[in-house]
Amino acid sequence: MTKSPKVIVSGGGTGGHIFPAVAIANAIKLEYPDANILFVGAKGRMEMEKVPKAGFPIEGLWISGIQRKLALSNLSFPLKLIASLWKARKIIKRFNPDICIGVGGFASGPLLKAATWAKVPTLIHESNSYPGITNKLLGKTVNTVCVAFKGMEKFFPKTNNLVITGNPVRQEILNLEGKRQLALEKFGLVGDKPIVLSIGGSQGARSINHALDADLEKFVGKGYQLLWQTGKFYTKESQSRVQAIGSSLLHAYEFIYTMDLAYAVADVVVSRSGAMSVTELSLVGKPCVLVPFPFAAEDHQTANAMALVNNNAGVLVKDEEVKEKLFGAVDNLLSDEAKRETLKRNIEKLKIENAADLIMVEVDKLLKD
Repeated sequence: MTKSPKVIVSGGGTGGHIFPAVAIANAIKLEYPDANILFVGAKGRMEMEKVPKAGFPIEGLWISGIQRKLALSNLSFPLKLIASLWKARKIIKRFNPDICIGVGGFASGPLLKAATWAKVPTLIHESNSYPGITNKLLGKTVNTVCVAFKGMEKFFPKTNNLVITGNPVRQEILNLEGKRQLALEKFGLVGDKPIVLSIGGSQGARSINHALDADLEKFVGKGYQLLWQTGKFYTKESQSRVQAIGSSLLHAYEFIYTMDLAYAVADVVVSRSGAMSVTELSLVGKPCVLVPFPFAAEDHQTANAMALVNNNAGVLVKDEEVKEKLFGAVDNLLSDEAKRETLKRNIEKLKIENAADLIMVEVDKLLKD
C-alpha cells in the first residue's frame, strides 16, 4: 500500500458528526503523514466552516435531509439527491480515492453510494446509539461499519463487518490529571465549593439556558458555582443576568475552548446527550444530568441518554420538564456523594479510550486489501 493514500471523508451537519470526522482524518495523518485527505460536506452546513479551520480542504454537495413532516422543502429533495450523486461521482473520478469514509449526515449518503458504485473501499462510522437513516441505508453496502455502542447489530443486520470502536475525541480530554488547580485559576473558581458545568452542545441549548437563568439565585443560595457555556444565541442574556446578580459563583461563557480544564474542575455536568457529549462524559468519568434534545433525528439523543441511564451511569431530565426539574436533579447529586460515586464508577465502565486507533485498524485493512 502506498504511504500517501488518497482519502475522502464525508458527512457533517452537526458537531457530533464533524468532530469524529476530523479526529479520524487526524489519525490518518498521524499514520500516513503524506496522505491526501479531502472532505465532502453539504453546502451551507457547519462542516463547510469547521473543516477548513481544522486544516483540511472541503467540497460541498447540494443536499439536505427530508423533513419528517409535510414541508415544501421536501419537493426539492429528489432533484438535490440526483445532483449530489452526479457531483459525488465526478469528485470520485477526479480524486481517485483509495478509501471513502462516511460519518453520517446529509452528504455522506451520495458520496458513499457513489463510492460503492465505483468499487472504492468504504467505511462508515456511527457515533450514536441509534443510527441515522443515512448510515442505516449505507450499512447494507459498505465494507465496514464502525459503531460507538454495543448492541448495534440489530440496526445493521446485512453488514459482514461490524466493529465496536467508540467515538474518537479531542486528545486533550483524555488526561485530566493535575489540571484542577489550573482550571480553578483560569475560570476564577474556588476549590471548596461545588462546581456545576453546563454545556449545551455545539449550538447551545435554549431550554437548558432558560432553566438555569430562572434558577441562578438558587445556585447562589446553595453556594454552588456554575460554569455555564451558553452558546452564541444566549450570550448577552446570560452575561447580563450574571452581572445583575453580582455573585462570584456564576460564570457565563459563549463558548469554552479549554474543555479539558472545564471537565477537570466539574463535580456535576449538565449536558445535552449528543454522541460526542456522552462519549466525553464517559471518558472523563463525570456524574451527569442529561437533557436530550427532543427534535434530534430519530430521537437519537434520548437513545444515547438511555444507554447511560439503563446502566445507572447518568440522570435524565426530559426537555419539557427541564425548567421544573433541572435544579432539583443537580441539587440531589451534589447532596449525595455516594450517588455521584456510583454514577462516576458506572459511566467509566462504558468508555472506550482508543477509538481512533481502533478505527485506524479497520482503515488499514481496507487500504491493504
